[in-house]
Order: sequence, then C-alpha cells, then structure tokens
Amino acid sequence: MTLVLLHPGGADPSAFSPQLDALIGFDVHAPHRVDQATQDHLEMAQETVAFLEKTGPAHLLGCSDGATIALLTAVLRPDLVQRLVVVCGVFHYDGWDPATELTPMHRRSPALTENDLGKLPNRTLIMIGDDDEVTLEHAAAMYRALPNAELAVVPGTSHGLLHEKPALCNAMIVDFLTNDPVATYAPIRRLV
Repeated sequence: MTLVLLHPGGADPSAFSPQLDALIGFDVHAPHRVDQATQDHLEMAQETVAFLEKTGPAHLLGCSDGATIALLTAVLRPDLVQRLVVVCGVFHYDGWDPATELTPMHRRSPALTENDLGKLPNRTLIMIGDDDEVTLEHAAAMYRALPNAELAVVPGTSHGLLHEKPALCNAMIVDFLTNDPVATYAPIRRLV
C-alpha cells in the first residue's frame, strides 16, 4: 500500500519520525515542500496531485498544513486518494483557535465549505488533540460534513499529538489504514 506523508508547515518530513517504524509495512513517500513561504494551500495540493499522477492512487496522511493539503488534494482528485488521515488540520481558516498565532496564509486559506466536504467519498480519519490549535467544534463539523469519516480526539495532547502520544496515534493510524470499519452495535450516524 502506498502512503504519502504531508508534513506540517515550517517543518520537513522528519516531523513524522515517531511514525516511521509503525508504517514499515507501507510504501511510504514523504515529499518535501520547499516553497512553503511563497505558495498557498491550493498550489501545494496541485503539486500533490501531480505527484500522485506519477505514483498512482495512495493513502494520504497529513498533519496541520499537510492535513489541509491532503483534504484539498482529495477535493481536486478524489480518484487519486484512497484513505485519508487528517491530523490537526482545518478545512476552513476559521477552524483555528482564536488564541493561535496565524500566518497571513492561515487567515485566508483554506476556505472549503461543509458542502465541499460532503462530496468526498474517501474514508477519512480525523485526529485532533484535546488541547489543539484547531478547535474541537471545527473537528466535529468536519466529521459531520464528511460522509465517510471517523473522529479521534486524543486525550492529553496538543497540536503535537503525533510526538506526544506516538504509540496511541500510530495504533489508530495503522488500524484505520489496514482494516475495514467495524460493524458497530448502536450506530446513529452510520445507520444507513
């Protein structure tokens, strides 16, 4: 299984170092985005689409800005995205906690709507820390808007949850990417 890691802004692929041992069974690609200061989220998603057109469909795992890029990639080309893991990401710039210090790009991008998300067929895992820079309300709105989403709020973590509780996060990510959803006993959202 091919897995593309999309790192946070201001970082590089080494941001996923706590995940690499857990992802040993995947064909992992971790492209480095070099023009983060001059590009917007859409341009970076278009670059990801071009990458996937060469490698073929893949799972995407994005963190922070990488999560936003993963979502935008799925909106642009859902056929190139298999499963999607969105860690500490926003679909709209108003999802950042008001106390978060934002760059100019984060004040205007991304600007997806819940209707945009409702068109995505991809099975998606949304992960967020319970004390994250992304509001819990925004993560819940993303979960409700995506038709095939699962939500994980990782207790006792912040925007750095992949480093703060790597064993727990890795177990959830690998389970999500390698297993089908379980049949739940008392579903409400997944009744249909």
